[in-house]
Amino acid sequence: MTTLTRVASRTPVTHRRTPPHKSPVQRRSTPLTIAMLAALAYFLLPLFWLVVASTKSTQDLFTTFGLWFSRAPQLLANIQATFTHDDGVFARWLLNTVVYAVVSAAGAALLAASAGYGFAKFRFRGDRAAFNLVLGAIMVPATALAIPTYLLFAKADLVNTPWAIILPSLVSPFGLYLMRIYAQDAVPDSILEAARIDGAGEAAIFFKIVLRLLAPGLVTVVLFTLVSTWNNYFLPLIMLNDPNLYPITVGLASWASQAVGGGSGANSDMLALVVTGSLLSVAPLVVAFLLLQRYWQSGLTTGGVKQ
Repeated sequence: MTTLTRVASRTPVTHRRTPPHKSPVQRRSTPLTIAMLAALAYFLLPLFWLVVASTKSTQDLFTTFGLWFSRAPQLLANIQATFTHDDGVFARWLLNTVVYAVVSAAGAALLAASAGYGFAKFRFRGDRAAFNLVLGAIMVPATALAIPTYLLFAKADLVNTPWAIILPSLVSPFGLYLMRIYAQDAVPDSILEAARIDGAGEAAIFFKIVLRLLAPGLVTVVLFTLVSTWNNYFLPLIMLNDPNLYPITVGLASWASQAVGGGSGANSDMLALVVTGSLLSVAPLVVAFLLLQRYWQSGLTTGGVKQ
């Protein structure tokens, strides 16, 4: 037995205990808590008022406390009156809005994904200049383009048609920018090279591989476009003359003008219909967000492939 072995055998073995894991200290900030509660009230109080007001008659809207229910709530009666007023034109407006928003959101997401993928993974002459042009288009307000768009569509005889609302909504510079940034990291070059080696064409690669990797970003573009088209007011106002083609924003505005407008044609009883119609117009957006939020939240940090 060597000297080192004898020394090691005589030396007592001591085990050093690892200090127990300390949980992070929970810190609370009173100013941040107050700011959060203020922001929560800012966003939720109008929605709560809308829910409460939808249960009231026009008289109760003016005679009762705004943030609480009346003694005789009549939400179902208001909903029935909203859908039956003027031969059920509200249902037509709601259907128009769904068609405009869904078609525009799906088309805008597909175009943004294809263009963003092209800018991210292909190099061609003038690609940087074209992308900078897209960035500049983000800064242009939509209202500034409304009149030129109207004149362009008037030349093409598309005014007062559904295409006058859908076609402008398909162009989303912000959606293209977002998809370009997302595709840069979410679509690995190794997968594209492997697919090309296997003989896949560019169209097959895009529709079978790229779109799946870009799904979370697509959901984000769909949500943004859906909300913007659903709430769009100015473009349908100047493009549409037929009340049967109105979206819900322009339709409710026409009811509101009848309710509060001056002259003998004013009908204050329609205020309850306007408020109830506003609540019904918000509900589909809330449902759509709740159904798509898990894809959105899971989304923007995934898509990469582990190396």
